[in-house]
Amino acid sequence: MNIRHPFGKRATGFAAVFAAAALTLTACSGGGAGAGGAAESGAAPAPAGDGEVIKVGVAMPTQTSERWIADGEAVKKGLEEAGFEVDLQFANDDIPTQTQQVDQMITSGAKVLVIAAIDGTALSSQLDTAGAAGIPVVSYDRLIRDNENVSHYVSFDNYKVGVAQANALLVGLGLVDKDGNEKADAPKGPLNIELFAGSLDDNNSHFFYDGAFDTLNPFIEKGVLVVKSGQTTIDQVATLRWSQEAAQKRMEDILTSNYGGGSEPLAGVLSPYDGISRGIITALQGAGYGPGLDKGLPVVTGQDAEIASVKLINDGIQQSTIFKDTRTLAKQAVKAVEALGKGKEPEVNDSTTYDNGVKVVPSYLLDVQTIYKEDIEPIIIGSGYYTAEEVAAGLAE
Repeated sequence: MNIRHPFGKRATGFAAVFAAAALTLTACSGGGAGAGGAAESGAAPAPAGDGEVIKVGVAMPTQTSERWIADGEAVKKGLEEAGFEVDLQFANDDIPTQTQQVDQMITSGAKVLVIAAIDGTALSSQLDTAGAAGIPVVSYDRLIRDNENVSHYVSFDNYKVGVAQANALLVGLGLVDKDGNEKADAPKGPLNIELFAGSLDDNNSHFFYDGAFDTLNPFIEKGVLVVKSGQTTIDQVATLRWSQEAAQKRMEDILTSNYGGGSEPLAGVLSPYDGISRGIITALQGAGYGPGLDKGLPVVTGQDAEIASVKLINDGIQQSTIFKDTRTLAKQAVKAVEALGKGKEPEVNDSTTYDNGVKVVPSYLLDVQTIYKEDIEPIIIGSGYYTAEEVAAGLAE
């Protein structure tokens, strides 16, 4: 996979996580990425259920997104079923709140931290404290940057997420089939599109946008696709804190500035997240597009399979979303904590891609699925992620 990482690469060795004598956890050093082993003393920390119950701090970024609520609950449930005590906190997109929560987790005795950071660069002080105390840190879905005290990273293949989003847009525009192959009867263009990205302080946003832009750019260079606003760099198209309201306002401004006076209409919008997608769709419908795809609404992509957007897809309004099954991600995080709790290193399937600016963080990446209307029944409902009733209502119980 050809990754164009937005930050420089400077790899360091993987620091081994921790070990303990009796019921006390202390720090230790280890070999390179993927190396195993316990502390030099040979004593391993007591796993959950052996005497003292290990406490795990789980820090999630917000409760404003149903995706993060589901992640937090799934991680908590999985850890508790494995015998851990769990301190789950949501920071409501406020960086000082999250730093205080992580500080509190450390001082209250957490032996492992699972952190989905609001800002991947804002927790260095907390990670330094954790490292000094021998507390391993699992970076959850969003890579924590610029600190060596990140033991492990669990996420989806974020570059491929961007590729999948761009391919969904190309499918909707009739340029490729669902396997990404160019269609012989594809329109010659030019087709107008606009681009949105996530929050710049979220490391995943860069991977999403790299994957998407790498996929769309050949069509842009050939003139088949045109970004009429001229806004194509991630700095120009980013959406702070993934805000639905900010996305709606930006879409409204783009439409006012570029698509009035009988100009060629907008054909599609690359959106990196379902909340942003809904803001975009509101702006489009307010400008007279739609109301649905069959009535001239531009193709709008998405991510996270939020129930409100799954309903929009089912109703023929939003074109697609990327399904990142939080259940599988939570299970992988639990596996990582279990390994760390035994003084071992978690399973890794990528030891080269995710450079956090100080070290290449050993990672486990999961696959994703693109969801179109026809995929809702077999994949979303069939897997039990949502029920048919929830999809119809656009509301999860």
